[in-house]
Amino acid sequence: MYSFMGGGLFCAGVGNILLIVSTATDYWMQYRHSSNYMHQGLWRYCVPGKCMTHTDSIAYWDATRAFMILSLLACFIGIVIGVMAFIHYSSFDGFDKTFAAGILFFISCFFVLLAMAVYTGVTVNYYGKRYGSWRFSWSYIMGWVAVVLTFFSGKPLNTLTNKNSSPFFCIFP
Repeated sequence: MYSFMGGGLFCAGVGNILLIVSTATDYWMQYRHSSNYMHQGLWRYCVPGKCMTHTDSIAYWDATRAFMILSLLACFIGIVIGVMAFIHYSSFDGFDKTFAAGILFFISCFFVLLAMAVYTGVTVNYYGKRYGSWRFSWSYIMGWVAVVLTFFSGKPLNTLTNKNSSPFFCIFP
């Protein structure tokens, strides 16, 4: 029981760190413009030697930022509740802390999946037609890895609530 819970909390912790790094860094996309490589993130864009904040309020950036922040919050709260369940914290005995933590990790996974889908769809359609040499970069890839980790952090905790379910064949108990 503790190995599933510990594994889920470990995946959640690593996923939360990846979410923080992915959201905060400026390497979601790199492109070539006027023979210079530039890169941009959710908050800033950088040209050689100088970074500037995004001053335009573009809807897909705002949506991606909002979903990433909501995912961070859900994952962090899930980690707190999961640790409380792991150490058998006696407050709030009326509800199942492992189930609540697992659901919060699935919610976090859903929010980061939405953020990545919005960013991917708009970026491919806009930059794919405008620039010939562009690519997604490491901050973006960390976001997709966080999707997988937040999903697999919720699965073991929700498996623990139903003793008869298999940890590999169902999403919810």
